[in-house]
Amino acid sequence: MRILFVCTGNTCRSPMAEAILRQALTARGVADITVGSAGTGAWDGAPVSEGAYLVALERGLDLSGHRARLLTGELIENASVILTMSRHHRTRVVELGGGEKAHLIGDFAGRSGPDAEVPDPFGADLDAYRDTFDELVRLIDAVVARLTAERPGDSR
Repeated sequence: MRILFVCTGNTCRSPMAEAILRQALTARGVADITVGSAGTGAWDGAPVSEGAYLVALERGLDLSGHRARLLTGELIENASVILTMSRHHRTRVVELGGGEKAHLIGDFAGRSGPDAEVPDPFGADLDAYRDTFDELVRLIDAVVARLTAERPGDSR
C-alpha cells in the first residue's frame, strides 16, 4: 500500500504528516505501507520550511533530507490512498484523476466539518507549527488504526 499526503507547497503539513506516519508505522512494525508527499503548488526541490524543520526536530524527527515535489498524475496513479490537508487539495487530486483514492485527512480519520481540514502554518510562528504538528499526530493515530484494520490478512 502507498500513502500520499498532499498540501500546497509540500514544505510544511505534508512532509510533517509523512514523517509522523512513517514513524508510527515503524513503531508498530508495519513494513508493507510506504509513505510520500507532494504539493499542489510545490516548487520541486525546495526544502521544508524552517518552522516545520524546527518543530519536527523538537519531536525527534529529522526533515532535513525532504525536498518538495509537485503533485503529478504519475504520483496519483502510483498511490493507493491520498490524504489531503484541505478540500481544495482534494479537488486538485480529483482533477488529476485521483477519484476515489482522494480523502480529506480529517474525513479519513473520522472527523467532519471544519475540523476535517488542517490549517496551513506557513509564515506563522513556531507555536502555530507546533499546533499543526500535534493535530497531525492526532489525525495520523486514527489514520494508522484505519489503515491497519483495513489491510487484508492483518489480524491486529
